[in-house]
Amino acid sequence: MASSSYISLMDLASGDMFNSPQTPERISRVITVPVDGGITDDGDFDSLSSECCEKTIIVANFLPLQAQKDIKSGQWLFSFDEDSLLLQMKDGFSSDTIVVYVGSLKVDVDPKEQDEVSKTLLEEFNCVPTFLPPDLQKKFYHGFCKQYLWPLFHYMLPMCADYGNRFDRLHWQAYLSANKIFADKIIEVTNPEKDYVWVHDYHLMALPTFLRKHFHRVKLGFFLHSPFPSSEIYRTLPVREEILKALLNADLIGFHTFDYARHFLTCCSRILGLDHESKRGHIGLDYFGRTVYMKILPVGIHMGQLQSSLNHPSSSTKVKEIVAKFNGKKIIIGVDDMDIFKGISLKVLAMEQLLQQHPELQGKVVLIQIVNPARSTGKDVQEAKREIYESTERINDVFGFPGYEPIVLIDRCVPFYEKAAYYACAECCIVNAVRDGMNLVPYKYIVCRQGTSRMDEALQIAPESPRTSMLVVSEFIGCSPSLSGAIRVNPWNIDAVADALNMAITMPGVEKQIRHEKHYRYVSSHDVTYWSQSFMQDLERACKEHYNRHCWGFGFGLSFRILSISPSFRKLSIDHIISVHRRTCRRAIFLDYDGTVVPHSSIIKSPGPEVILFMNSICSDPKNTVFIVSGRGKNSLSDWFAQCENLGIAAEHGYFIRWNRRSEWETFPIAIDFGWKRIAEPVMQLYTEATDGSFIESKESALVWHHQDADPDFGSSQAKELLDHLENVLANEPVVVKRGHQIVEGVTKGLVAKKVLSTMISNGEPPDFVLCVGDDRSDEDMFESISNTAYISSLPVSPEIFACTIGQKPSKARYYLDDTVDVLKLLSGLTGASSSTTSTSNTETEVSFESCA
Repeated sequence: MASSSYISLMDLASGDMFNSPQTPERISRVITVPVDGGITDDGDFDSLSSECCEKTIIVANFLPLQAQKDIKSGQWLFSFDEDSLLLQMKDGFSSDTIVVYVGSLKVDVDPKEQDEVSKTLLEEFNCVPTFLPPDLQKKFYHGFCKQYLWPLFHYMLPMCADYGNRFDRLHWQAYLSANKIFADKIIEVTNPEKDYVWVHDYHLMALPTFLRKHFHRVKLGFFLHSPFPSSEIYRTLPVREEILKALLNADLIGFHTFDYARHFLTCCSRILGLDHESKRGHIGLDYFGRTVYMKILPVGIHMGQLQSSLNHPSSSTKVKEIVAKFNGKKIIIGVDDMDIFKGISLKVLAMEQLLQQHPELQGKVVLIQIVNPARSTGKDVQEAKREIYESTERINDVFGFPGYEPIVLIDRCVPFYEKAAYYACAECCIVNAVRDGMNLVPYKYIVCRQGTSRMDEALQIAPESPRTSMLVVSEFIGCSPSLSGAIRVNPWNIDAVADALNMAITMPGVEKQIRHEKHYRYVSSHDVTYWSQSFMQDLERACKEHYNRHCWGFGFGLSFRILSISPSFRKLSIDHIISVHRRTCRRAIFLDYDGTVVPHSSIIKSPGPEVILFMNSICSDPKNTVFIVSGRGKNSLSDWFAQCENLGIAAEHGYFIRWNRRSEWETFPIAIDFGWKRIAEPVMQLYTEATDGSFIESKESALVWHHQDADPDFGSSQAKELLDHLENVLANEPVVVKRGHQIVEGVTKGLVAKKVLSTMISNGEPPDFVLCVGDDRSDEDMFESISNTAYISSLPVSPEIFACTIGQKPSKARYYLDDTVDVLKLLSGLTGASSSTTSTSNTETEVSFESCA
């Protein structure tokens, strides 16, 4: 039977499905829960253990295993790949953590053998294989991942058919199918209440959605090991929104550098309209009530493995060979994959330029370039390889002579002990990639140059002798920011790279030593153990509130996401509030205008006749004190509500207050002196001129800087700068600077609510019912203000507080209504309750007041 995870794409894809062979039976769960554990799960348990243990499930495209089949016996032989990062990162986990790996094997396994192989890998290696059908594997990995996503994430656009593959919908469907298979395997071995899942790299960017849909509270981290491109590049991706939304279903997203994280956040802002903020040193992005955190930390190397390689007898033997072969020559080492982005041909041309500019170096310096096998096949890789060989042959013909080749190409699979020997002998290491996610070659080079006692013996140097190393690194690789002592270069500037190489090999020994010591301190303290430990600590912190909040899943396909809200946050029951309204005697009601009483989308901004009718009816009840609190000007509001005789109006966020139509406008006493405007307006004008699409709105009590029509990213950045600028220049002025939704202005609604409630209390009519409804950031101050009223000690009885926001989103309010339609239903209900009160006889009214006194 074909795998259901392969055929069903959860409404994600349409089109022809691939022919799929049989897949192995469902495997047993690695860890189970007690029978009465109470965990809801769609899967069956093949066995139950009496104890539930915590696991970390590491998910990557390939398992950290080496596999080969014995030709004679026909048996599969497996062993751990000691060079795999996935295996090395275990050192960062606590000793009692069970680590389970989920991924594919690098070899094809016959469907008939898959069940037996799965069982062996699970029992002996804690590995869960995902056997992808060959056709699916080809379209997923070699098609969408390597031929489309990989070039795009390295800033290479498929401008024509000869340079990169264009987007293929079938390959995208294969990508989703593969991610779904991975998710199904994870689900089989995961206890969502206890386990952590850590997903790696761009092959599995859709996986968080599949997993989050099944387990709403899964503890999920994702780390991207490739660059994340700038928004100008990423926005060319036809499925750009789908991938962003999928990644945001993780709890923590890791990047090697701040640039990669910044590009991701910019894409979220420009494409999804999401803003981020720094929370106590951590960058967080609010996504439907969940905070998705960003982790910026470059991966490190495994110090123990490197030192073991240096102490390997074969390394010492190889060092002696290298010293004998290149005696008296300065060695520059380069180690790169055969890849169009590694800049090997540019490195070779820089070597040519070095020898041309400095003839005295001919015969004294040699570039040894180790070329690792290509990870993908394609016309571009073959062309890059041909160019490298042609350039090397030409340069060796021009500058070489018997016994000397300026460039030595080693194009084969080189064991690490041999690479370690070359690193130890090289005076300089150059990494010239035009774009690379991280690249650990410089880190390995630094550790090898530090050496060990056995390596010192092979090199015939004293153990106490100073260590030196020099690095020339491209500014476009992920490790560059962490290597402050390296010579950074633009790999496209061949002259500059040649000058950097000359500087590196001719630099005084003392300076080389200082740079080396600085690098070694960083590399040795920020190893792979530190990296994995730090990521897991942040993942635990990001997930600690999972079971303290209510979660609902909604959306189809890759638009699926989780709405996470506080347990105390719930929809306002109109029946309940009407019931409370009827048994209370002194009520304060505050209503925002735009987005609450009238929709933001409405072209006509004035209130409709229905709103006027409701307001008049509610205000006719003498027990009600009702205010419209808006940022709009007093003239507009007084004209629109001219028919509402008893309605209070707070205009310009409360700077102007009128208790009813018969009373005069009062001004808030905090800003009688408007001299601050003469200071603030020129500052705001500077930001307006510098920010296309922004403008200043001048009110009697405030100056408002709008940037909703500006570039989202630039406008938001400028608003933050303006906020800081104004707070500094107005520090001694009687004005408050506040930031709202795409605005920066100066008065808060919270003071309005405080003034009205304080006046009611001082008049001997303390409120026992307070309702506040609003929709945006400016209303949060009002919610906070009325909530604090409940704690005023002078009140005889704590009032019933109803702070209500519009829409399900994080808020200081405890209640929500979905939209303005719900608000009108609420007003209609309050109208009915108020009408029934005012229709009673005067005697009954008097009795009612006496009973409430």
